[in-house]
Amino acid sequence: MKNKQEQKRGKGYLLIPVLMFLCGLAVLIYPFYTDWLYREDVREQKGQFDRQLQPEVPGKEALPFEELYQELKQRNEALYLEKQKNLTDPWAYEQPDINLTEYGLEGNTIGFLSIPKMEIELPILLGANQENMALGAVHLTETSYPIGGENTNCVIAAHRGYSETAMFRDIEALEIGDEIHIENFRETLTYEVAEIRVIDPTDIDQLLIQEGRDLVTLITCHPYRHNYQRYVVFCERIFQETIK
Repeated sequence: MKNKQEQKRGKGYLLIPVLMFLCGLAVLIYPFYTDWLYREDVREQKGQFDRQLQPEVPGKEALPFEELYQELKQRNEALYLEKQKNLTDPWAYEQPDINLTEYGLEGNTIGFLSIPKMEIELPILLGANQENMALGAVHLTETSYPIGGENTNCVIAAHRGYSETAMFRDIEALEIGDEIHIENFRETLTYEVAEIRVIDPTDIDQLLIQEGRDLVTLITCHPYRHNYQRYVVFCERIFQETIK
């Protein structure tokens, strides 16, 4: 009887390190699993987004969502001419001021950001509020919309690492000359990293449109795991590829 009890106790002692090993393995694997789930979800979102871009009439050459494009173009011009007068505090970034569904584009996603050097692809949602930032990259309201053009600066923010995926965690890997791509609702825009700065959160003037330039500015918290500064990457347009 005593031997049987000792055998059971011995098996119990063996089980503890096995369970500890499995728990440790689960902790190691979990981030990769959640990242995979997030990337699969983004792929599905992008597939749905791209399907909306197909012409209603096969063979039709007109670019999609022309009315939306012209509206955003006018808004970008107004932002430049009025010197982004409403860009006064963080609240101005958070509330989207256009409803894409009114122009036939479903949801609040205006496009997708891909950065080959960082191996990421993120949806771009309108409005830099916490709800949107939990889902992907966000467009800061009162900055230029991501359709390109002279005298524009589209500012895009994302978390520097999130529970589900990396987002802008590895932004410091970007170097001058690296490319980023913006796929909006009608074309793919390619930009090249032109300048990198570290600024204070209150330096709103650093995010303004720069005369004569076509920019996308990436911004996130800095240093990593802290938020008392901002890491800013300025990217300048080099060419565009129209989506057919």
